[in-house]
Amino acid sequence: MKIVSCVLLGTFFAAAGGALVAAQEAPVPPKVLQITREFIKPGKSGAVHDRSESNFVQAMARTKWPTHYIALNSLSGKSRALYLTGYPSFEAWQKDNDAVEKNAALMGELDRASVSDGELLDSLDQFVFYYDPDTSYRPNPDLSEARYMEVSVFHIRPGHDKDWEQLAKMVIDAHQKAGTSAHWATYEMAYGGGDEYLILSADKSMADIDKGFAEGKEFEGAMGEEGMKKFRELISSTIESSDSELFAINPRQSYAPEEWIKANPEFWKPKAPAAPAAKPAPEKKPTP
Repeated sequence: MKIVSCVLLGTFFAAAGGALVAAQEAPVPPKVLQITREFIKPGKSGAVHDRSESNFVQAMARTKWPTHYIALNSLSGKSRALYLTGYPSFEAWQKDNDAVEKNAALMGELDRASVSDGELLDSLDQFVFYYDPDTSYRPNPDLSEARYMEVSVFHIRPGHDKDWEQLAKMVIDAHQKAGTSAHWATYEMAYGGGDEYLILSADKSMADIDKGFAEGKEFEGAMGEEGMKKFRELISSTIESSDSELFAINPRQSYAPEEWIKANPEFWKPKAPAAPAAKPAPEKKPTP
């Protein structure tokens, strides 16, 4: 991971962003965010992984399961997929898990799908985050029209949480003053890591990314020379490292809400990936 610069941090916060889909009854953005990360073996991504993941989606759809999730496929870094599920509370997450375990038919399908999918993976890990409204800015919970997601992780030096909050306040104030298009959702690591913050920025198209970078000058102008100096100092003393990656939302691997599918079936309900063509049978040699 690289040490973040002031310009890079401003770019992270400048990108047009949002939260993510949550359990049906959950407030938005969801308070609890569970992320499963799969690292895909070389040559096993794309349509091969789509077919495997569709088994999970079809199993959930057949039972009309109320909790949905979004799948993200990496466009930068190592080949991997993220699966994001939101809940209004940890209690709601437990109730959802308990209900799945009591449904023998669904559990059986998910178990079989997991065995098949595991053959395509190098590794798998999981994380749990908690929504931080104080360092979020105009989060947009509706991802029905989103096509890309910028995922940024900031590792904070121990004991510098207050500095992080001050840093976020400076960024928010500058964007408000500049009138940029920025909006994002911030989550704090609850389980699976240390002092980390996750910033999610959703884009309708890559033109939104262009716009976010172009607004960097407006951001710096609103911050001012003295403000930028203090900004750089806070970054140096507060942030140990950071990483930012670009992902594409994959509808074939997502279990999207029904209203999203009805509103845009061409994207959220694409045709199932074609099965690999069968190898032709070898020609029989004539009998001597």
